[in-house]
Amino acid sequence: MSRQNTANNGEGFYAEHGKRLFDLALAVPLLIILSPALCAIAVLIRRGSPGPVLFTQERMGRNGGTFTLYKFRTMTVDAPGSGPQVTSRDDPRITETGKVLRRYKLDELPQLLNVIKGEMSLVGPRPEVKRYADAFREEYSSILRVSPGITDYAALEFRNEEEILAGYADADDAYTRVILPEKITLYKKYLSEMGFMADLKILFRTMREVIR
Repeated sequence: MSRQNTANNGEGFYAEHGKRLFDLALAVPLLIILSPALCAIAVLIRRGSPGPVLFTQERMGRNGGTFTLYKFRTMTVDAPGSGPQVTSRDDPRITETGKVLRRYKLDELPQLLNVIKGEMSLVGPRPEVKRYADAFREEYSSILRVSPGITDYAALEFRNEEEILAGYADADDAYTRVILPEKITLYKKYLSEMGFMADLKILFRTMREVIR
């Protein structure tokens, strides 16, 4: 067997089996360790504005299926029906507590539940809303071969996405025309490199960015 075939077999095994074990080995202890902080955040959200603690939204998952994504709610209850699906920095729908949660990406923590349920991975292309994925149907046919993730190269590169969108009059158009094509390029980069060491590198970079 050639060295190339051996490498491909190793990557295939990790993608199909090892990645799931890796996710569970980290996500379950993390959820337990962070549970007091998650409860405290839930209390702050409830005190800060009326409405549920969690925000849920249908996103595209592996092989084109859909799943319910969990986030801490950072916007007013009527936000989904009162503006675009993408959010800029100065969006008036963001609550005061939400601003802090978004700044440190704490609103993403409930997605550990999605990981444990097998709907997401710790590392992988970010899950997209169907209408955005449909706009790039050909590209997403390959991207959705893997489970979406909490973090990846695109999440790191566009950590300040809301600030970028604040510079455009039409945030929705800017996301579709400017940002999403660049994200797709980074998603493809991850797919070409996907493996245990690549996932570790991305996780360490993510932790560094969050605590910076």
